[in-house]
Amino acid sequence: MTEDFYCDEALSGRTPISKALETDNVLAFHHTRPFWPVHIVVVPKRHISSLLTLEPGDNDLLIELFDVIKKIAAQVAAEHGGARVLTNLGKYQDSKHLHFHINFGDPLR
Repeated sequence: MTEDFYCDEALSGRTPISKALETDNVLAFHHTRPFWPVHIVVVPKRHISSLLTLEPGDNDLLIELFDVIKKIAAQVAAEHGGARVLTNLGKYQDSKHLHFHINFGDPLR
């Protein structure tokens, strides 16, 4: 296995996931090991290592990605009164695939 859980497991179907929203190019699903009570991950279906490796040709994908993030964040905020959206880089990025966490609540651990 590589350092890319999303390509290796979630997108390949090897690890079962609970989808929150899916488009042709983007997948949003409930985190398989949530850190917050509400924890949804949004990933592009095509491998992109991180926010820092996006290229000008990725602009349409980035717009679609943020459209999904906006929809999920709006749902979480409407249901719970707030939401966080975050991404990690470098040593903070466990899985080397661009992904955004949408979450609500205090950490579970």
